[in-house]
Amino acid sequence: MSIKKEISTATVKKDLRYLELLSHKFPSIASASTEIINLEAILNLPKGTEHFLADLHGEHEAFQHVIRNASGAIKRKVNEIFGNTLREKEKKNLCTLIYYPEQKLELVKHSEEYLTDWYFITLNRLVKVCQNVSSKYTRSKVRKALPQEFSYIIQELLHESSVEPNKQAYINVIMQSIIDTQRADDFIIALCNLIQRLTIDKLHILGDVFDRGSGPHIIMDTLCEYHNFDLQWGNHDIVWMGAAAGNDCCIANVLRMAMRYGNLPALEEGYSINLLPLATFAMEAYKNDPCKPFLPKVSKENLEVDDKTFQLIAQMHKAISIIQFKLEYQTIKRRPEYKMEDRNLLHLIDYEKGTITIDGNTYKLKDSYFPTIDPKDPYRLTPEEEIVVEKLHASFMGSEKMRRHMHCIYRNGAMYKVCNGNLLFHASVPLNEDGTLKEVEIAGKVYKGQALMDEVERQVRIAYFGTDGDEETDYALDYMWYLWCGCDSPAFDKDRMATFERYLLSEKETHKEVKGHYYTLRNKEEICEMLLEEFGVVGQHRHIINGHVPVKVGKGEQAIRAHGKLMVIDGGFSKSYHSETGIAGYTLVYHSRGLQLVQHEPFSSTQEAIEEGKDIISTIQIVELSGSRVLVKDTDKGAELRIQVEDLKRLLVAYQNGMIREKS
Repeated sequence: MSIKKEISTATVKKDLRYLELLSHKFPSIASASTEIINLEAILNLPKGTEHFLADLHGEHEAFQHVIRNASGAIKRKVNEIFGNTLREKEKKNLCTLIYYPEQKLELVKHSEEYLTDWYFITLNRLVKVCQNVSSKYTRSKVRKALPQEFSYIIQELLHESSVEPNKQAYINVIMQSIIDTQRADDFIIALCNLIQRLTIDKLHILGDVFDRGSGPHIIMDTLCEYHNFDLQWGNHDIVWMGAAAGNDCCIANVLRMAMRYGNLPALEEGYSINLLPLATFAMEAYKNDPCKPFLPKVSKENLEVDDKTFQLIAQMHKAISIIQFKLEYQTIKRRPEYKMEDRNLLHLIDYEKGTITIDGNTYKLKDSYFPTIDPKDPYRLTPEEEIVVEKLHASFMGSEKMRRHMHCIYRNGAMYKVCNGNLLFHASVPLNEDGTLKEVEIAGKVYKGQALMDEVERQVRIAYFGTDGDEETDYALDYMWYLWCGCDSPAFDKDRMATFERYLLSEKETHKEVKGHYYTLRNKEEICEMLLEEFGVVGQHRHIINGHVPVKVGKGEQAIRAHGKLMVIDGGFSKSYHSETGIAGYTLVYHSRGLQLVQHEPFSSTQEAIEEGKDIISTIQIVELSGSRVLVKDTDKGAELRIQVEDLKRLLVAYQNGMIREKS
C-alpha cells in the first residue's frame, strides 16, 4: 500500500504544526525517505544485549570483571568463533587480553619471543571477534562507538572480508602498517575496549552500589563513564544520597557502615571526607575502652592495618554509632508520622546495672561504657559531638567527587524502570497481607503501587535539588533517612532496622527484622501479574526483577520464582554475604535469543585474572528462550522508532500534497 493511501490528508492537516518543525530536520522528500529506510532496517536487527546486576556493595574488582567479561558472554563468543581451531589456553589468553588489554600486553611483551608474529595473529583474531559482536548493530551505531584516532582503520577491517583474494593483501598491509608504526598496543587496546562495549548494549544496576565493599567510588567512576546504564536506587544508595544532600542521620549511618567494614579509604581517598575530627574525638572519649562490639567485621589482616589502627577504627565506630542514635531521636521526635519511637532505646538503659528493658524484658548489654551519654538527658549531643557532626557535615557537602557521582546517580537513576517487558526495582512494592497494594502516607497524602514509587522518587529529587530552608525540602531531606530504614519504605520494607540490638545485645531474637508481606507474596504468580499490570508492563513474556535480599543458594533458595515471573538476582556480590549465600552473585543476561541467569563463584583477584587467566567460574541457567530471535521492533526502542517512521510518513505526504514545501 502506498504511503498516500495509508495516511489520510486529514491526519496530516491535524499534525501540520508538528510536521513543519520536523521538516527542519528532514528538509526534503529525499532526506525523509532515506530516514524511513534507515529506521525500517534498524527495526529488523536483533535486539541489543541487556546486562542486569544487583547489590554490588562496593565490590569493585568483581564488578569490573563481570562488566569486562559480560558475565561470560565474551568467552562464549570466542568459543563459538574459534571452536577447535584454537587450543583452550589460546582462547583463555585471548579472553584475558580482551578483559584487561593494558595489563595483559605488558605481560606478553616480557614473555613473547616473536612479538611481531604475536601482534599479527592477535590483531586478526580480535578483528574476527569484533566483527561478530558488531554484526547486530548498524554501521552508524558502531561508528559512534569507535575511538576517533582509529575509527577509519577499524571500519575498514570490520567491513572487508579477508576471504576475498583481492582484499587479503589489503588487510595484511593494514595489519603490518599498524605494527610497523608501533601503534599495535594502542590499536589492540582500542579493539578490546570496543568488543567490551559492543557486547553489552545496556547495563541495568538494581541498586546498592554502596557500603560493605571498599570501592563504591571506583564502581561509580566506571558507571559514570559507561556508554548506557540505568540504576534503580537501593536503600544503601539512598542513605549515601541523603548524606550528600546534607542529612546528618544519613551521614552518621554512612560513616558507621564504613567503620563496621573497615572501609575508611572509600571515604578518605575516594571522596576526600576528613575523618580526623571523628578520630580525634573517639581517641579521647574512648581511649581506655576496648570497644569489642564495635570491632570491624573484617580482620585487621584483610584490612592490612596494625593493632593500633584496628582499635582506632573500633573507637570511631562506637563514637559515630552513639552520635547516630542521638541524631535519629531528633528526626523521630520531629516526624511522629514515621511511627519509629521503638528505635529510641537510650532512655531504656539502666546505666548503673548495664542493662536495658525492652517490652518488659531485661537484657544485659555487651558494652555499658557510655561516657558521652547523660542518663538524665540521653539523646543530647555533647558539645564535642556537636562539633564533630558540624565538621563531618561540612566535609560531605564539600566533596566535589561525591557531588559529581550524585549527579550521575540522579541523572541515570530512578526508583523503578519498565524496560522491554521487565519491571525493575530494588526491594519491594509495599503490600497488605491479603496481597492488595498497601497505602502509605507521605507528607499527609496517601499513595500506593506505582503512584507511591513515583512520589518517593519525587521526594528523593526534592531532597537534593530543593531550596535550602524550604518546608518541602526539609521534609524530603528527613524522608531520605526514613527511606533507608523505615518500615513502609519501598527500598527497605522491614518492620525495623535493629542496629542497636545487633551491636549491644547477645540475644538473637532481638536482632530479628520482620520483612514486609511483599517478600513472601512475590512468590505467587498472580501477585506478580497484578504488579505488572499496576505498572503497565505489557507483553507475553514479562517479569519482575529484584535485588535487596540475598538468595541463600546453600539453603536451597531459588533465584527464579512465581513460575518464572520473578527473578531475584542478589546472590551476594559482597564478600560478607558469601558464607550466607553459598555463591558470589547473580547476573542476568537478556539477549536476542532469550534470558539467561548466570550464577558466579567468588572472584579471586584482578591480578590472578591477568597473570593466570583465572576467570570467574559461572553457571548458566536458561530462564526463557525465544522461538525466534527478538528484534529491535519487538522492544521499547522499536516502539519509539515505529512512531518516528509514522511521523516521517506523514511528513512525506505533506511534501507530496504541497502542504509543506521542501527546503533548499
